[in-house]
Order: sequence, then structure tokens, then C-alpha cells
Amino acid sequence: MRENLLGGPEPTYLPQDHPDVPARAAVAAGTPPVQVAAEYPAAPYPWALLAREALTAGEAVAAYAYARTGYHRGLDALRRAGWRGHGPIPATHEPNQGFLMALVALAAAAERIGEDEEAQRCRTFATDSDPAALEL
Repeated sequence: MRENLLGGPEPTYLPQDHPDVPARAAVAAGTPPVQVAAEYPAAPYPWALLAREALTAGEAVAAYAYARTGYHRGLDALRRAGWRGHGPIPATHEPNQGFLMALVALAAAAERIGEDEEAQRCRTFATDSDPAALEL
């Protein structure tokens, strides 16, 4: 763990045994994200992928539902890992990436359905967590 020189909360790192780890491996092996989400429902990663697919297909409501599911699964995991509602969530840490991807997808889906305040809140949350989250 890195030393925090800014005096704020320590970064939160989801554990290496988080469900996103085997979920990512399953997707990398060619298993469709919908099947991976069913097998690892607590993993934000497949939900984020499903949200992205729905956004690409122009299915904003489905994207919103998938992204919100991934977002809430990620929040649950972050809280179990010690996160207290603020502080860095490093995008370079692979187990954190599914949550951050779901958060960014939620911002995009919210914007497409006219939830502009939520879209902005999600973008701000992602940037405050780690500006690199927007690049995942």
C-alpha cells in the first residue's frame, strides 16, 4: 500500500479474491457477459460490460439497469473492503475496475434517459475516485 501524503482517506482496494477476478477470466476465455453475470452476480465487471453493450445497441433503459446493478454490487464490495463513502478507488487495481466501469456506464445511461443530475453525480464520483476511471 502506498503512503498517503495528502492526509485524506486511504485508497480502497478490493481484495484479489473479489468475484470480478474469476468473472474477468471467464469473459477473457470467451464466455458471454450475460452468462458470466448469471454465474457471478456479485461481480460488477460483467454488469458493466452488459451496460456498454446495451448503450452501443441504443438500449438506454437496459444499459441503465445493468449499470446500476454493477454499481450497487461494487458499492457493497467497497464497503466490505473498508470504504466509507469517499476517498480514492484506484483504477489501476484490476478488482476495482468493474465497479468504476459500471459507474461510468451508469453516467452515460443516465444521461441518455435524461437523468442529467445523476449523470453528473456519477461522473464526479468516478473522477473523484480516480480520474483514470473515465478511460477504462
